[in-house]
Amino acid sequence: MSKKGCCWDNAVAESFFGSLKQERVHWRNYSTRFSAQQDILNYMTMWYNSHRLHSYLDYQSPNNFEQQNNVLQKVV
Repeated sequence: MSKKGCCWDNAVAESFFGSLKQERVHWRNYSTRFSAQQDILNYMTMWYNSHRLHSYLDYQSPNNFEQQNNVLQKVV
């Protein structure tokens, strides 16, 4: 952890929540808190963590990145 007020501590969390709000929450109207929780959980597990393009992976989805690395590891 860095000193108090350092903006880099929360950069990853702020990036995720910014993406969550922009890509999912702002475009939906939830009737109950439970339906919001279920929709957000589904978004995180089924889309964000597996199919969404990530800049860290050179704008590939994690699934594609893992498939390419598995192919490369089998060849080597």
